[in-house]
Amino acid sequence: MSKPFQIFVTGTDTGVGKTQTSRALLSLLVDAGLAPEGFKPYESGCASLRAPADALSLREAARSTLPLDVLCPHRFRAPVAPGVAAARLGREPDWDVTLSAWARLKHGPAVVEGAGGLFVPLDSRHDVIDLIQTLRLPVLLVARAGLGTLNHTALSLQALAARRIPVRAVLLSRSSQERDTSERDNRALLEARHGVPVLGPVPFEADARRRHSAFRRALRPLVP
Repeated sequence: MSKPFQIFVTGTDTGVGKTQTSRALLSLLVDAGLAPEGFKPYESGCASLRAPADALSLREAARSTLPLDVLCPHRFRAPVAPGVAAARLGREPDWDVTLSAWARLKHGPAVVEGAGGLFVPLDSRHDVIDLIQTLRLPVLLVARAGLGTLNHTALSLQALAARRIPVRAVLLSRSSQERDTSERDNRALLEARHGVPVLGPVPFEADARRRHSAFRRALRPLVP
């Protein structure tokens, strides 16, 4: 019996397109006749703690009916790292709650979305990379397509390699309409130097539906 499709979506930074990536993967899994779940264990910057935008977006893409307390057990209003938001409140997010929530999802197809980059604190002892290692999932690393991505992506890939965390691919995504002359070389350089598949770049699309379609096209090679 083959292992279900599971992946951890992380990024080189915040705002690089992790949620759009996760949504696209979930929708592709649904189209393949699977019943995936989107797991966003930590979400900050929530306008409403009852309606965390990213977690709800993943649940909608997966067509899931599971409660938010399972799909997103730790939610914070402050738009800062989850561990920082919790510390401001004098709280310590319970690591066991995170693992118990994952235990309900780990036997089926799943897309797990992190918060920010690899070294964003989740509590006083754990960063995002610690969660990836604990869940034993391969990574899809989302990075900006333009200038600076060679350095940021290399640092992230080195950190993952140091923990022996497998990387399925890097996805490059354009975050603005402005053209960047570095884009023409980034994909080939990353593949040559790091030996990892590089997808994209996903073009910038102001229209949400067209951008979702663009992410789906770029990510289709990952979905069986």
